[in-house]
Amino acid sequence: MTLQSGMPPSSGLDALKTNWRSDLLAGFFVFLIALPLCLGIAIASGFPPSAGIITAIVGGLLVSRVNGSHVTINGPAAGLIVVILSAAQALGDGDPLAGYRYTLAAIMLAGALQVLMGVYKAGQYSAFFPPAVVHGMLAGLGIIIIAKQSHVMLGAGPAEGSIFATIAQIPHSLLNPDPVIAFIGLSGLALLIFWPRLKQPKLKAVPAPLVVLLTGMGLGQIFGVQHEHWHPFLSDSELQAGHAHAIAPRFLVDIPDEWSSFFQLADYSKALTLKFWGAVLSICLVGSLETLLSATAVDKLDPYKRKSDLDRDLAAVGLGNTVAGFIGGLPMIAEIVRSSSNIQYGARTGWANFFHGLILLAFVVLFPHLIHNIPLASLAALLVYTGFKLASPKTFSQVWAIGAEQLGLFLITMIGVLATDLLIGVTLGIAAKLVIHLVRGVWLKNMFKIHFSIRQTGTDTIVVKLSGSALFSNYLPLKHAVEGLEKGKTVIFDFTDGYLIDHTVMDFIHDFSRDYKAQGGVCREVGHALERFSDHALAARLMTADDRK
Repeated sequence: MTLQSGMPPSSGLDALKTNWRSDLLAGFFVFLIALPLCLGIAIASGFPPSAGIITAIVGGLLVSRVNGSHVTINGPAAGLIVVILSAAQALGDGDPLAGYRYTLAAIMLAGALQVLMGVYKAGQYSAFFPPAVVHGMLAGLGIIIIAKQSHVMLGAGPAEGSIFATIAQIPHSLLNPDPVIAFIGLSGLALLIFWPRLKQPKLKAVPAPLVVLLTGMGLGQIFGVQHEHWHPFLSDSELQAGHAHAIAPRFLVDIPDEWSSFFQLADYSKALTLKFWGAVLSICLVGSLETLLSATAVDKLDPYKRKSDLDRDLAAVGLGNTVAGFIGGLPMIAEIVRSSSNIQYGARTGWANFFHGLILLAFVVLFPHLIHNIPLASLAALLVYTGFKLASPKTFSQVWAIGAEQLGLFLITMIGVLATDLLIGVTLGIAAKLVIHLVRGVWLKNMFKIHFSIRQTGTDTIVVKLSGSALFSNYLPLKHAVEGLEKGKTVIFDFTDGYLIDHTVMDFIHDFSRDYKAQGGVCREVGHALERFSDHALAARLMTADDRK
């Protein structure tokens, strides 16, 4: 269904008139994917299910009209579950409703900070986070999601404790599940694994999350989860032995019948506490980083090769978060999975995002009783699968392939996130990266300042000459300079006077070269590496020069 590249569609109302059919269809399919994810993410975050729906509606109806991207979908994301749940628990001190309302205030202020960041062009600073640190952060979040949602998927209730204690209790939940709920949850997980492998194109085109949702609702009806009763398959002796499992509506999504009951107002009474501002900074950091990374990734999938205005996108998401937090919603990001599906189903413009929000609004207003029949185990299966994708063995192997130090940074960040919190985990990863550079001989004055020159030789050749070290912590000026080069020339990256070129910079040069060549130019690299830190083409390398700068 993916569109072929060509002339980019127009924007604004002209785009709506020209592309409404394709965008409406894409928006409808994204709605089918978004509905179960919005509900599951909200519940896993300690918020009411309606909070996820509110966020997706605001992202579609409002953010799609003011953002700087073209085919991204804005809504709640699994990567923010841990941040929001931690904030609600820490601020609520055992009172879920109070924690919810305090966290809404934190979301609003995080959104305001994102607006300021977008206005003052802070989107560029996402480049300061090394890829291994970002992947380690996401893997840590994925493991936490799996640990917490596995118990929900099995109908079990683990004892309170650290994330490591929650992980350690998974075998107990596997051996002592609620049979009906576990059957529903594991069936959903199996569908998510095997549905994409179907060879029948028409069946494969149906979104797997929708199949999981409908299957779960059907099994819920068969087992009578809507009515409280004892498990029907246990014998009298098993019941007497204490193996009773109560089947009850508490295993289903609880959502208000009245649309007006969806909304809650923020409580700012803890705004002067450190815990509150820790929550604000965590929501702002993770949401901003995920938004910028996702928007950049979606640009690479866009068949028209359009580039997002990242600063405008960040400000728009911040506005959406402020509005969503004001009326009771979760924070949002530019979400990569729904965005890629949006492109797959033929979206041409941002109106697809608008239609996805509009259809979601119409559905929850007209058919709230259908949402009541969705088993929590089905939503938990979606989240376990999403968590696995964030922390899959493939991610570990890809990082390892780039170099042992990249895997080390990945593991330090991931373990830091698991053992402490997200901000400390990311800080540990960045600090470890800086220490590695110091050990490899980078001078302190070169750590945050890059030295390079750009000169044109002849009419068609531009030489970008690096001196000393080019690192994740200093390469932003280089990034801005080369992105402004005239198109259609031959660009030579001269490393002969370089010392250490790290993976982040090599990855940037690779992406720049690919895009520059696609626009009719040529890119080459000059310089002999004394040492590469792995066989990967983009691994960090020591060049021939000393680090004299």
